[in-house]
Amino acid sequence: MADTEFDIVIRGGKVVDGTGAVAQTADVAIKADRIVAIGEVTGQGVREIDATGKIVTPGFVDIHTHLDAQLAWDPIGSSSCWHGVTSVVMGNCGVTFAPVKTEDISHLAEMMESVEDIPREAILQGLPWDWRTYGEYLSFLDGLPKGINVGGMVGHVAVRWNVMGEESLDEEPANSEQIAKMCDLVDEAIGAGALGFSTSRTLLHRTPDGRPIPGTFADDDELFAFADVLGRHGRGVFESAPRFEKAGADWAGLKHEIQTLGEITRRSGRPSTFGLVYNAVRPDMSDVALAEVASENANGAELRPQTTCRPIGVVLGIQNRTPWARAGETWKSMQDMDLSERLALIRDPESRRLLIDEANNPEQIHGGGSAMVDLSRLYLLDAEDPDYRVGADGTLEAKAAQAGVTPVEYFLTETDRSNGSVMLSLPILNQDYDAIETMMEDEAIVMGLADAGAHVGQIMDSSQPTYFLSHWVRDTEFFTLEEGVRRITSDTADLFGLVDRGRIAEGAYADINVIDFEKLSLTGPEYVHDFPGGAGRYIQRGAGYNATIVNGKVFMEDGQHTGELAGMTLRSTD
Repeated sequence: MADTEFDIVIRGGKVVDGTGAVAQTADVAIKADRIVAIGEVTGQGVREIDATGKIVTPGFVDIHTHLDAQLAWDPIGSSSCWHGVTSVVMGNCGVTFAPVKTEDISHLAEMMESVEDIPREAILQGLPWDWRTYGEYLSFLDGLPKGINVGGMVGHVAVRWNVMGEESLDEEPANSEQIAKMCDLVDEAIGAGALGFSTSRTLLHRTPDGRPIPGTFADDDELFAFADVLGRHGRGVFESAPRFEKAGADWAGLKHEIQTLGEITRRSGRPSTFGLVYNAVRPDMSDVALAEVASENANGAELRPQTTCRPIGVVLGIQNRTPWARAGETWKSMQDMDLSERLALIRDPESRRLLIDEANNPEQIHGGGSAMVDLSRLYLLDAEDPDYRVGADGTLEAKAAQAGVTPVEYFLTETDRSNGSVMLSLPILNQDYDAIETMMEDEAIVMGLADAGAHVGQIMDSSQPTYFLSHWVRDTEFFTLEEGVRRITSDTADLFGLVDRGRIAEGAYADINVIDFEKLSLTGPEYVHDFPGGAGRYIQRGAGYNATIVNGKVFMEDGQHTGELAGMTLRSTD
């Protein structure tokens, strides 16, 4: 056998390097954890991967996750691992697990459950909680077996609670001494390698007893103080879940949020990112926000709002929760059943008749209708190649009318036919594809908000890279292949200062996907019980990924974990 010069050689693929440069057919050679040659590679690899007819891309970088707890018991980071993601940023929206005092551990776990729908008991059972400072938390991440690269921001909730306790929930501003102590904690975190600082300003994020979480009412001076810490270090991103719901006359509240973030970037010299989505209740909000961002950026700010590439929707279905879960005793009886028992219930003629009668009874609860949600806003998601496009002719109600049955009858028929795999989606944000296009075309926008690891029993958006490439690049050609790949690789990596990530270049880390582009597709969401204590969550798989390589090791192959766990802790650097 000939001597091998490389650990892996990927042969003959169409290399899309992540920078936006024109794709080229080339070989890619890997030695240890780095890419060492691109072009015609004559030397042999210990492992040879034939990428003929495939595209070869950098691993995808997901900058908005809440995998903070899950990675402790799920080292592959599912569902992200099934969608080409090789690096993630945790600690978004102000909720993190460090810094923490011993007596505050349960508070932070409860806060994460309340804000991000990650079960408190799973957090307490699944994590060792053997750190107190953020630097010690990063050391914990170092020792954690993981298949993907993981970095995190330090969160305002943990910092403020650490210094102020219950007082951190008050609307009164922090005093100068409290701010100084909080800045010391942020300084320690950034110095240890935190990728930035995150805060939540939205009134939607609340503690278990219903109060807005710590930091919601922090005044501008407190936020500027944290910005100054980032500025002194010359690294880190300022991330915010902004308060856009109290916009005020002429959008004054929204504009103030964006202007404050703009000033944070000017005084710190560091970028700021925040969530921005279309909301059908206030359809002009995203346009107003983009105009304000453009104004701030023209005035020296560096604002990068994040949006998603499809509607953010609540997932419903027989596997977990249906729209009629409280419609009557027969529906309620499903609560303690497994899937096979639920299917048996809907297949029995008598119980099926009861389910239909209970759902169609106008005297039921919820204002004269039995469903917990507006049935005219529900869409069916098939288990194979689910369609996320929205429109009046695709709703559950519309399909039921076409079939001459009621929505519940149509749902039960489809559930029966699919053995329970058909799900329903209730779009709650980004419900308009024209608005999504407008945002994605904006030069300031960065792709994010996939929320991997969060709202695990409600949404499933961590599959976005697969949808983005299959829908917006391949099927609609809204983006070129080169630009589409750039959007989810170097653009996201560079925003967070992830050195040598997000691009295929000599000397870069060997985080790489080999993809059969024409076969790239999604399966539908499914509900599984694999969290600590048997807690449930939604997962979603992708197809078309022949191989995902992390730090020079083949991590995933044809949708299956190879056993390799070569992920590293990502730290900010000067």
